[in-house]
Amino acid sequence: MGERLKRFQARYEPMFTRILLMTIFVVGVTAQFVKPVGDALEDKAFLGGALLSLVGYVLYDSVKDLAASLRLPTRVQVTSPELGSFVSEAFRARTVEIRFLGYTGETLYHELYHRLEGLLDDPGPTRRVSVRFLIPDFGQPMTVPSKVGPDGAPVDDPDFRKNLEQQCQKYDEQLSALAERLTTVGRVTAECEYRLYPGIPRDKICIFNRELVLHGLYDVVARTVGRSSDPEYYDPKGYRTNLNVWSREGNDDAKAVVATWNKHLDDLWILAAVPHWRRVTPP
Repeated sequence: MGERLKRFQARYEPMFTRILLMTIFVVGVTAQFVKPVGDALEDKAFLGGALLSLVGYVLYDSVKDLAASLRLPTRVQVTSPELGSFVSEAFRARTVEIRFLGYTGETLYHELYHRLEGLLDDPGPTRRVSVRFLIPDFGQPMTVPSKVGPDGAPVDDPDFRKNLEQQCQKYDEQLSALAERLTTVGRVTAECEYRLYPGIPRDKICIFNRELVLHGLYDVVARTVGRSSDPEYYDPKGYRTNLNVWSREGNDDAKAVVATWNKHLDDLWILAAVPHWRRVTPP
């Protein structure tokens, strides 16, 4: 019933509004020059009102288009270093839900840490925070990240993977400790958690409050090297990844994209493995 009402309003409200504005204009002009009509309507300032209604009629579509544009993201693509503005906006809500799928989540981690830390002094409207990171299972052999071998062939490097795993473990522990502090204080309930997905880091996805989705593709053949004597590694750089933006406040296609990504990350979370550093060891 509600959806049918929305469709009815979307289809007929513009027509009714135009008819009303034009009717006011016609009646106002008639009342100005036809005395019986003017007397019947108690001699108001008909012409001025009529002209205003005509202006409203002419501008109606422009105002509608402007209102629609204000509901859309001002940009369709952003860079990863701009995540901070999206994190800040998400924390304006009473319930904050942030979902991430990608490589290590380093860029998002730093933005989240400072924002969560700020809640200790000033929680603002926020009362609940839920953060979930889906990262690759660095405990398994991988083609990316990996060492660059002869002719560019990927060569699995357990030590390199181990360093990345320890980096993510540190992020998880620090965010979780901060969430626990917030919850203990009692003004905000917070939880942060990491889980593992199989495969290489290909997609970078951030979802804010289930309403805004940022999605991009890592450069999976990006190479990094330390000292000149060190080998090269296939090591995607998340901060260089451009992200497409979709919002539930956009058109039907954008709403469908947001719904699809929400469901996809929810499903992956159910299937994802708990990292070894979070597993409870039986006594």
